[in-house]
Amino acid sequence: RKSLYLSIFLHSSNTLPPTPLLPTMPASSETIKVVVRARPLNSKEKSENRSSIIDIHEEDKQVVIKDPSGMDKQFTFDHVFSATTKQDFFYEECCYSLVESALAGYNGTIFAYGQTGCGKTHTMQGLSSPDELRGVIPRSFDHIFEAIRIAEGMEFLVRCSYLEIYNEDIRDLLGKDPNKKLELKEDPNRGVYTKDLTCTVVSNEEMINEVMEKGLKERTVAATAMNDTSSRSHAIFTIWVEVSEVVEGKEMFRVGKLNLVDLAGSERQKKTGASGDRLKEGAKINLSLSALGNVISVLADGKSGKHIPYRDSKLTRLLQDSLGGNTKTLMMAAISPADYNFDETMSTLRYANRAKNIKNKPRVNEDPKDAKLREYKDEIENLRKLLEQQGGAGAGIAAPAIRAPYEGVPSLGVVEIEKVVEKVVVQ
Repeated sequence: RKSLYLSIFLHSSNTLPPTPLLPTMPASSETIKVVVRARPLNSKEKSENRSSIIDIHEEDKQVVIKDPSGMDKQFTFDHVFSATTKQDFFYEECCYSLVESALAGYNGTIFAYGQTGCGKTHTMQGLSSPDELRGVIPRSFDHIFEAIRIAEGMEFLVRCSYLEIYNEDIRDLLGKDPNKKLELKEDPNRGVYTKDLTCTVVSNEEMINEVMEKGLKERTVAATAMNDTSSRSHAIFTIWVEVSEVVEGKEMFRVGKLNLVDLAGSERQKKTGASGDRLKEGAKINLSLSALGNVISVLADGKSGKHIPYRDSKLTRLLQDSLGGNTKTLMMAAISPADYNFDETMSTLRYANRAKNIKNKPRVNEDPKDAKLREYKDEIENLRKLLEQQGGAGAGIAAPAIRAPYEGVPSLGVVEIEKVVEKVVVQ
């Protein structure tokens, strides 16, 4: 008796992400969820005897900023978090339900907004160790694959991409040439997408963390007077979760999409001491954040028929569906408590306060015609039939090549889909 193990490998560098779906469930409006997180005074601020101008009242969900003129200003949000807030608590309170929604077939976006050096990357990315310092992005990986492990009667396919917007150019952090500039395209059915963006299939936490680490090594960071590891680009890590299950005898598919966005911070040249490339980067960052602020202002105004300037920057075009569209969105405003940052902190709080009024219409994306999981399952079934026809050929059976999902598009990195590994026993 000889045992032949057939491992189905799927080439997945499909450079086009899944086509956005036509949702079949009715949409109900909901506002963007907005939370505020304050960082502690840093060592530089302490050495300069800076004072805190922020009071956080977590139970009342309020932030009070002390105006130098003596007129304090109070803001209320969905949640507020002090400088002592732990990473796991922030995730459980703010992000857990949104990631659950992505697993249920909704689109979701989590993004951090605020001045440079205020802790956006700490919240979104954190450190790989110790575990308590891991941020939203790696914690969402654990969440997704733990949910997959305990799910019954379902099959899953998970894919991801990682891009940055640097000096208003889009770069693929997972591509062979990370410096190559990619184009934004728009299609009546797909919406806004990035042409030739690498999309990689992953099957567990280890694989997706490796993908993230690969992208992080390519992301543009540099030191400024306000931040030793300042992000010089906006970064978007996107995860697609396809789910297949049998409902009343019929196989149904749904696709959830999760955007995890780490924005570069707004900055003033006088404070950052930027010059040369750093100065140019700061100008581009501020320009795109200004465009984002303008979009937020128009959407928050709520006047129908008013032009929404999504096309003013690459960032707002990529976030178009997250701001006023088919997405559940969480905005985390990161603020500094230091007195010399009063203007920047006040500006962040005002934009965050406006964003509370933005209404989205999230819907479950059901039964997509181009679901990759459906396509891969068909390929696997074809391979099973081929093995049955050539059952006596043993280990020498040559499997046909997996078709590229899109004609003319190169295939993705090789990945094993563990749940479809077949053991064929040949006499």
